Amino acid sequence: MTREEKLQAVLEKSVDRKDLAGAVALIHSSDATDCVGVGWRDIENSLPMERNTIFRIASMTKPITSVAALMLVDEGRINLDEPITHVAPEFARMRVLRSPNGPLEETDDAVRAITFRDLLTHRAGLTYASFHRGPIGDAYRVALGGDVIDSPLSPDEWIGGLARLPLIAQPGTLMTYGTATDLLGFLMARVEGESLGSILKRRIFDPLGMEDTGFFIPPEKRSRRAAAYGFDEHGQLVKRLTWGGVVVEERPEDMSYESGSGGLWSTVDDYLKFARLFLGDGAVGGVRLLRPETLAAMMTNQLTEPQRTHSGWWGQKPFAVGRGFGLGVAVVLEPSDADMARRGSEGTVSWPGAYGGWWLADPKRKTVFVFLAHNMVDPSQLANGIGLGVWAAIEDALRVACA
Repeated sequence: MTREEKLQAVLEKSVDRKDLAGAVALIHSSDATDCVGVGWRDIENSLPMERNTIFRIASMTKPITSVAALMLVDEGRINLDEPITHVAPEFARMRVLRSPNGPLEETDDAVRAITFRDLLTHRAGLTYASFHRGPIGDAYRVALGGDVIDSPLSPDEWIGGLARLPLIAQPGTLMTYGTATDLLGFLMARVEGESLGSILKRRIFDPLGMEDTGFFIPPEKRSRRAAAYGFDEHGQLVKRLTWGGVVVEERPEDMSYESGSGGLWSTVDDYLKFARLFLGDGAVGGVRLLRPETLAAMMTNQLTEPQRTHSGWWGQKPFAVGRGFGLGVAVVLEPSDADMARRGSEGTVSWPGAYGGWWLADPKRKTVFVFLAHNMVDPSQLANGIGLGVWAAIEDALRVACA
């Protein structure tokens, strides 16, 4: 059985079990690229998953935004260790909560300013509303236009709202996953004097030929978009017309907000073009994006041992064992065939997306794995064991990819 046939077989089992509506997975190595589409991009209309199906890639957006920021570092436009107040004076007088879920008025002064390195490593003291049951969660929703990927606010309004909120940790001290990459994207836009979408298109998408990647899907391509599916309270697969209004709802043409954290749509082939960056020295197909030393720093763990131990969200500690975090990507420090997040060789980089996407690039084996799906699972459902099948599907596919 060929590698492609094995990949097809393991993913068809997941679709047959109704763990997911469908998925597209791609394995690239030096001698071949195998890609399979299984299941349905739209069950009700009998539209199958195809290689060019377009997905909202959620947090798989973050590594792309991070590369663009590091391109500005290479050009001397920004410095990793300079305060972001040079670009965003709104953050000049920050306060820090004494307890992440405590009263908003119980704060101390920030001991130093947030830096660009803090944003790239999620050590800026920023978070997501959904990670907190305390007052800070509600404050985020009010200040940032809701707990969604897309916001009705303008970038400047969003930055101003975030700057008025207290941090949940002192800058540089803890990894607190959240809105840091959104802020990074908007600061890049200020530096460049153009929108984040225009920056990514000019710097990354056009040079690499990523024709189906962007914050907006043109009308002529919308038939290729994967519909959103999730699970009801009984764990049965159902169509989700929206998930917080961020998946299938059309983006208003006058919306200026572009999420560098999770707003992009893409395909497996487009993402492969980007992920191949991490197999070399900062260039892809003769197109140089980063200096070799900059790419090396991006792929090197930046967290201290205590930060790796205490990082995490929803009660998890994803870097406590065997992984670190570089400048926008997770890095395997101790490979393990028993741990999906640590597959590949030492130095393998990866990052997931909340809608069921995953990718990794192994620079030693010269392989890339990309998995895209639209499975909408609420955190409360995950806690009850609902929707875990998508991760089982990714793990099964990874066994084929890393064999």
